[in-house]
Amino acid sequence: MRSLAVSLTGWGTAVPDARRSNADLEATVDTNDAWIVERTGIRERRIAAPDETSSTLGTAAAADAIKRAGLSPSDIDLLVVATASPDTLLPHTGAHIGDALGLRCGSFDLSAACAGFVYELVVGASLLSAGYEHVLIVGAETLSRITDPEDRSTVILFGDGAAAAVLSRSTGDPGLLGWDLGCDGSAAALIEIPAGGGRLPASAETVAARGHYMKMQGQEVFRRAVRAIVDTCTTTLEAAGLDTGDVAWFVPHQANLRIIEAAAKRLGFEPERTVTNIEHYGNTSSASIPLALFEAVDEGRIRDGDLVLCAGVGAGLTWGSALIRWGDK
Repeated sequence: MRSLAVSLTGWGTAVPDARRSNADLEATVDTNDAWIVERTGIRERRIAAPDETSSTLGTAAAADAIKRAGLSPSDIDLLVVATASPDTLLPHTGAHIGDALGLRCGSFDLSAACAGFVYELVVGASLLSAGYEHVLIVGAETLSRITDPEDRSTVILFGDGAAAAVLSRSTGDPGLLGWDLGCDGSAAALIEIPAGGGRLPASAETVAARGHYMKMQGQEVFRRAVRAIVDTCTTTLEAAGLDTGDVAWFVPHQANLRIIEAAAKRLGFEPERTVTNIEHYGNTSSASIPLALFEAVDEGRIRDGDLVLCAGVGAGLTWGSALIRWGDK
């Protein structure tokens, strides 16, 4: 694995205005604020309005990213969208985002759930080395649409949002120093939407069984997630010839605060070097890492030259990590 000369030249985020607090959930399912905070660290999450979708949120984030990069839509050579909650099965969500932005370049969706941003970062950077100048990557989710409102084990976790970045070819120091991608398909049933695809097409029976909502085996996911994050981050650091002490910031997927704390502790990242915003957004899957990353950048915590380690684990069971040198090269 070799490093790649890439720079994140523009970034943007978009979240719905509506908030769903733990108090709101107390009125609909058997739970309470203290239990949710203790088990997950989440106090509220953003919820899409009826006229908001993954593509509308992704479009807003992407437009900001292009503007911040000092580019126009015609400068974008490729669009990659990571989402677990597409607007439609056909066409891909990137078609809707590209049309709204006025793009005429190629586009495709990437489905790696909560590891989606790391996957598209590696894919986008790799394609820059193949000749593209600017690749737009978007993580966009409306997970509230696929979360069972009657399932207290999942409805407390998930929220909606989007984040985007423009990846540009760089002639300076490598921006992507190392990465690791993986999937253990034997664990696919741990997080799934069982109905609606070719294996179990939609029917009156699948709707009645609530088979079109996400199902998750939380305890087993927790156990595997911590181990997978530690293993993938270790692999990426070794590939880059670095260790935890060289990294300024750890930006994990915001799935559960206890998962984050356990993984950070095992890797050797103190709380003051670990970026979290799960308290306000919950789990936003492919939008999770970039929402946390760009929030920290905009707040001035992450600065040019900082090494940033991002890592996510999601349905599949997918995992991925990437070591970034932040800054415009």
